This record gives sequence, structure tokens and C-alpha cells, in this order.
Amino acid sequence: MPRLTTSLFYDNLRLVDADKLRRLVRMGAYEGHTGGLASGKLQANVVIVPSRFAGDFHQFCVRNPKACPLVGVSRAGSPLLPALGDIDIRTDAPQYNIYCFGEVIRQKTDIIDLWRDDFAAFALGSSLTVEAALIEKGVRLRSVGRGKSLPRFRTGIMTRGAGPFGGEMVVSMRPIRRGDVDKVRALTARFPLAHGSPIHVGEPSIIGIRNLAAPDWGDAVDIMEGEVPVFWASSLTAQDALARAELAISITVSPGHMLITDVDAKADSGAFKVW
Repeated sequence: MPRLTTSLFYDNLRLVDADKLRRLVRMGAYEGHTGGLASGKLQANVVIVPSRFAGDFHQFCVRNPKACPLVGVSRAGSPLLPALGDIDIRTDAPQYNIYCFGEVIRQKTDIIDLWRDDFAAFALGSSLTVEAALIEKGVRLRSVGRGKSLPRFRTGIMTRGAGPFGGEMVVSMRPIRRGDVDKVRALTARFPLAHGSPIHVGEPSIIGIRNLAAPDWGDAVDIMEGEVPVFWASSLTAQDALARAELAISITVSPGHMLITDVDAKADSGAFKVW
């Protein structure tokens, strides 16, 4: 089946429901960014580790819920996440990063050949979930639909470590019109599993970011006249902690290429079973 590119088909994909979009990804027909897609459904980052590290990673997420909102955990050896929908974690994200001793050694559109019986998968809510809702409310997001990844920055805010996992919080940044900031705060607060409201608005140096033109991950976005930088906690915090842990092998989704779930975007942690 031919692959669909973000630039040509993105507007049509915004009309596709979560299940159909996930099936397109599973068939290898869509490998692009997921920001602004699957309106009303939770998008999730994914981290896969050998099961002997699963307890420590789970504790890391529990200790840092703003950055790492845990929404699903697989059984050891199982690639399924039934609490989140008809999901096979080996195929249902558009792109994966493969880590070896903390370094990304390659990217793949499925990990069927890499799956092991001792793997455990964790799903963490992503702020990309809220982009469709923001657009629907008239908030201009210049990074959406352009085939680029949100800029993400390592801050000076320390996380609470667990076992080999730790480090600074990572944040995503979106330029928001000054007049929309209060609306954005209120709207994103309704999405607790997608990091909720921003952690900071305005001067980046206050949270330890030196240069907005040089993100640690993703693509730089200019701040235009009348806009202000707005920062959300990012589940890339977990991926950064994973890289620092230097495991022999670990897997994540690539930044901006999230797993689309069937969970209501505004659900809270008590709305479904995490197992």
C-alpha cells in the first residue's frame, strides 16, 4: 500500500477516526507526525524496556506524573495494550527509535523483528493530544501540519529519580498569541493525562533554557510579533532518562510520532485500568 505523506494528506487525515488512523499506521501507509490528528483521543508516547528494569521505570513515572503521565503498562512479553484499544505496540506507532547503551542506533516503522519475551511496554500521555482541541478553539499552532517536530528542551528542573532513571525535565514549546494564553491554560488543564496546563509561560531562562533557536530535540520555531513561548512538561523526559540509563537495548516512539489510543482525551487516571 502506498505511503501517505503529511504534506499531501494531512488535512484529510484530521478527519479520520483513531481506529482507522491506527490501521493505516499498522499497514505502513502512514509514517508521519501525529500532532493535530485523532481529535478527542489520547495520544501516547511509548517506552519499552527489558522487564528487569520495568519496576524502576514504573516508579520513575509515578514520581514524576506531570512529565510522565502513565496511561498504560503491558504484561511482560505481551505487545498488546488492551486498556488503550486494539493496539499492537510493535506496529501501531508511525516510527520507533532503537537505543543501544543510550544512543539511537536506528529508526524503524515497526519492531516486530526486535520484540522479545522479556520486554515491558509503558504508554505515557502526550501533549500532542491537545493540539486538535486547540485548533478547534481557534488557537493558531504554526508547527502543526508542516511535517516538523515540536521543539523540545532540557530544562534545569530536576526529576525525582528511580534506579538508573533520572535527569532533568524536558519540555515542549509552542508559540502562542498573547491574547490566547489564558484560553490555552484553561483548555489544556482539562487534559490531565496529556500533561495538563503549561509549566511556564514567557522568559525561557527562568526554567534553564538558554536558546530557543537551538532545541535539544525537534525543529526550531520562531516567536513572532505578538506571541509568547509557552512550555509544557514533555514525556520526552522519560526518553531522556532512558538514554541516560544506558540500557543494552530499549525502544521508544520517535518524537512527534505518537501512538493513537481509544482513550478519551480528557480522561483522568481513574477512568480506565492501567495494567
